[in-house]
Amino acid sequence: MPYRRTTAVQARLDAGRDKLFASAIDVLSEQGYRGLSIASVAAAAGVSAGSVYTHFESKSDLVVAIFREVCGREVRAVADACSSGDVAQRVTSIVETFAGRAMKNRTMAYALLAEPVDPAVDAERLVFRRSFTAAIAGAIAAGVASGEIPAQNVDLAAAGLVGAVGEVLVGPLRPDRAPGDDADVVPDLVAFALRSLGATS
Repeated sequence: MPYRRTTAVQARLDAGRDKLFASAIDVLSEQGYRGLSIASVAAAAGVSAGSVYTHFESKSDLVVAIFREVCGREVRAVADACSSGDVAQRVTSIVETFAGRAMKNRTMAYALLAEPVDPAVDAERLVFRRSFTAAIAGAIAAGVASGEIPAQNVDLAAAGLVGAVGEVLVGPLRPDRAPGDDADVVPDLVAFALRSLGATS
């Protein structure tokens, strides 16, 4: 007869995984992808490295899970921000929400957007970009339909904005940024996004 975990055993395993996962997010937030290791996560959680491997096969497996959780949270925040208003308000909310949140946790945001990672983690970035692009495309399509902005290739415009926002943020987010790169780029990004779509603020 196959072994079946009791509810108490499963709850204990789930709690252990949750603790490891939260510790891993903390390590990634403080040290980036390069500084995250199975050993550093185990130390942060106060457990052995073997305990980490009980729940995650490798660093890549762990970071993929983090990317899915954190990026999903970011996409939901952006979707909530652009749920109402005219096109200028919605695009402004999208850029301010995404860029503003990134600037508040630069190490994590750099890891999510630009830090060199392995292929499995990089694939999660593509999923994230597509989700973010879809949120922006919805706002652009609504603006075109209402006549607030000129007719345009919605998917191309959305992808272009995602690329532009990501590229602009790399400088202020990178670990070796110069002091001048700490300037708040969010207002300029908003202005650029609105101009590129033909919207008025």
